[in-house]
Parts: sequence; structure tokens; C-alpha cells
Amino acid sequence: MLDIKFVRENKEAVKAAAAKKRMTVDVDRVLALDQQRRELMVRLDNDRAEQNRLSKSIGALPADQRAKAAEDVRDLKARLKVMEEEERALDGPLRAALLTLPNVPSPEVPDGLSDADNVEIKRVGTPRKFDFPILDHGEIGTRLGILDQERAARISGARQYMLFGDGCLLEHGILRMAIDHMIEAGFTPVQPPLMVRYEPMEGTAYFPGGEDQAYKMAKDDLYLIGTAEVPVTSIHAGEILDEAELPKRYVAMSPCFRREAGAYGKDTKGLYRIHQFWKVEQVVVDRNDEELSKQHHQTILGNAERLLQKLELPYRVVNVCGGDLGQPQVQKFDIETWMPSRGNYGETHSASRFHDFQARRLELRYRGKDGKVRYCHTLNNTVVASPRILIPLLENHQQADGTVILPEALRPYVAGRERLVARR
Repeated sequence: MLDIKFVRENKEAVKAAAAKKRMTVDVDRVLALDQQRRELMVRLDNDRAEQNRLSKSIGALPADQRAKAAEDVRDLKARLKVMEEEERALDGPLRAALLTLPNVPSPEVPDGLSDADNVEIKRVGTPRKFDFPILDHGEIGTRLGILDQERAARISGARQYMLFGDGCLLEHGILRMAIDHMIEAGFTPVQPPLMVRYEPMEGTAYFPGGEDQAYKMAKDDLYLIGTAEVPVTSIHAGEILDEAELPKRYVAMSPCFRREAGAYGKDTKGLYRIHQFWKVEQVVVDRNDEELSKQHHQTILGNAERLLQKLELPYRVVNVCGGDLGQPQVQKFDIETWMPSRGNYGETHSASRFHDFQARRLELRYRGKDGKVRYCHTLNNTVVASPRILIPLLENHQQADGTVILPEALRPYVAGRERLVARR
């Protein structure tokens, strides 16, 4: 959420941010509600001061004037009560309107309408040239007997998957490898709750607006998380941390649940877009310092890149354009990993920085060395998400005989297996 003072002083910048992100918002309505509330607050402050003055002066007034003064105090109290109700009635619409405004993107964010306009920053690794007809990950997994989406669909409907045998070992191994990788980088592992209240969803800027993507348990008024970012970023919500405690670096492994509303008919085949998956997420909470946030952004991006390098997968990094940038992000870098069956790169990671946008919603603050309380900056990035990572892993490392050679760094996490072979 933007600071209302910032919106007052930078109205055109906020409008330009909405235009760049292809969002339709009413900045003028926000400012009109704010002006209405500010005018009301002036009247409230004046009447409260007058009420206090009259109340204190009654005892010193002549007897014949006290009754009139007491009546004036009662009138002021009644008027204040009405205005206080008006204030409460304005607070809700103003906050709701503020929640619709986008964060202002960095000048480094390119213009564009969709992910087709994202700007490539670099490529790492060279896509392999095969001297045999390649299979896609679904065919590879089926032939090896480690993947079954048909039975999963019978049990749970479309966009589901089941892994067997070495497939389970592979998925669990990648996730554990990612956790160890992040612990080595100095992150604290967290096992977060998978069900959250509305407030953390709003606080991390998934709500309002993303309700259609979430699975809601109406009876309990709880939501299944779509990413561990939600509960982990919310760990210190409502708290005032000491600057000496910062930065907070957390890594969490969790199942993730997404309805994929609006994605019907898109990426329906295979493991690219499904309703339930696992993800290892990294979250950073630190001081309100733009340059420091930029440094963290590069660091968390690098953490994910190094894991892909351990998995011996070619990838590229793109600077996400305005039209593909979400409401809360200042800037986002996507990592896209080479997927041979697509003949292209597919998104596997997203690294985002938010400045204090999430922290304002969450009331996530810290007390600086100067004694002043400020809102924190937050960042997050995927370390690895499965089964999507299985797409490039199986496809890039497939062999002509139908087996899949496993990267050396992964082998200790899969009971020492050097390759995946069909097992009965």
C-alpha cells in the first residue's frame, strides 16, 4: 500500500505507474476521499479543543453561566460523536481505495504489454543439441513409470499429478537440495502454516483482486496459500523490530495451491500449470533503504541461479515489463529455464522487490538507531518449484535409451542414483 502522503505529493507518478502496469485505478477518488477526511479531522480537532477549553473553564465561571457552558459542552460532545462516526465511515472506503493503487515501478522496468515484451538480461548455459528424437517430460515420466497424470485426474480432476518411486525421490531430493543450498547462504528455515486468514493475503497484496485464484475454506474463513511468501512475509506483521535484528532472511518449503482461474485451455498438457505443487521460497525483510533492497534483489536472484547451475540447466534472466508486473512490485526478474519440448525458455522463478508496499499493509516496522520507527522493505524469490522444475530436468538430461542422467550435485539427495531408469 502506498503512503497517502506520497499519493498526495506524487499524483501523476501514481497515475503513470498504473498506466505502465496496465491497471485501471481512480487516483482522483482516493485523493477526494483523503481530502474529505482531512477536512473532517480539522473540524474534529477544533471541536475537541473547544470542548476541553469549555470543560476546564466551567468551574471558574459565575454560577449563572455554568448551566449554559455545560449545555455547550453537551452539544459539542453530540457533534463530535456524529463526526467521529463520519470519520469511521470514511476510513473504510479510503483504505479500500488505497489498496487498489499500484506500487510505482523502478525506472529500470521496461515498457510492454505482456511477458512477450520482457527484456532479456543474460543467458547462462547453451541448450543441448540432441542427435535423437526427443520426448517431452510427460512421455519421459510415463515411460519411466514415475509420473501419472491420468490417474491423478480421476482422483482430483484436471491439472493434477502423481509421482511414483524415483519420481518421488527426485522431487523430494530437489526440494531438500534447495533448502540446504539456502541454509548455506545464511537463510533461516521456516515451516509455515498452509492456511491463513484474509489479513496475510491482503498484507502481501494478493487480496483484494486475487480472490479467484485462491482456494477458500468458507466454514473456517481461511485460505490455502498459493506461496509460502504469504505466511513468511507476515511472520513479523504488527511488530516493531530493532534495526540490529535486520535483515531477516527466511527460507520455507511448502505445498502451494492455486485455482489457475482464467488459465483454462492454457498449458493444459504436462506439469507446467497445475493446481497443487511444492515450492521453496526465500524472503528477505530489511531496512527501508533502496540501494540495500537492490543489493538484496541481486542476491536472491543469484541464489536461484546457482541452484540451476548445480542442476546443469541452461536458463536466461529477464527484466519483467510494466504490463507483466504485478500491483505490488517495484521490479521483478524472472528466470526462464530451457525446455526442449517447447523449443523455448519457460518461467521457473520470479524475484521481486516491493520496498515498503507490503510492510505498510502488514504494519511491519523497525526502530532505527536514531530512534525513529520506519516501515521495512521486503523481497522474495523462488528457490525452486516442483514439479515445474522437472520439465527442464527430465527433458534436458534425457538419453537416447530413455533413461535420464541426474546432475552430480543432485545425486546425494536421491539415494546416490546416477540416472533414472524404468523400474518394475
